[in-house]
Parts: sequence; C-alpha cells; structure tokens
Amino acid sequence: MMQACLRMDFSPDKADAALGTLRSILERIRVQTGCLSCSVYLDTEIENRIIFSQEWRNEEDLQNHLRSDEYRQVLLIMETAITPPEIRFDTLISSSGVEVIEKARTKKGN
Repeated sequence: MMQACLRMDFSPDKADAALGTLRSILERIRVQTGCLSCSVYLDTEIENRIIFSQEWRNEEDLQNHLRSDEYRQVLLIMETAITPPEIRFDTLISSSGVEVIEKARTKKGN
C-alpha cells in the first residue's frame, strides 16, 4: 500500500479557495482505480494549514493518479501555498490494528 500526504500552508485569503478546490475533487479521486482513501483536513494547531491525505493500493495506481487531471489541480493548489509544501510518499509493507494495543496492554508487568 502507498500513502501520500501533502501539508500546505496558505495565506488567509487563499486558504478557503484551496480547501474548496480540494473538497470538489475528493469524490473524483476516490473512484480512481486503486484509491483506498482520500481526505482533506484543516490543521487544528496551525492556522491555514491544509493536509491532503491519500492511500493507494499500489505504486502503479498512485503513479496513474499523479498523471491525472485531478492531480494537476492539486499541483496548481500547491503553487499558491506561502511556503514549499511538505510532500511524503510512504510504502507500507504491513498494517495492524487494535491487536497491537491489546498486546501492549496485556504484557507482563502491566
């Protein structure tokens, strides 16, 4: 699985427009082949910071998305950020859930 995370800071007069554009393309991205999730968030601690997060089934699906018209819109939004955006692409080999918490909480000595 591939994770893509984009953090962008905007001036107050650009943040609403950037958020609106990202919201408008969420559904089109979510239906692309291999998209497992796609979300946009406002940071609760840093004003006018937007976080755009995606999960893709594999690298090929992510690469196809990066060539899409929807991602071209994301690139245009990045250009309006007041600082260089933080962009991360992570490859996940494994994933766990609540069982990790249960294992840690039931270890001897707890």
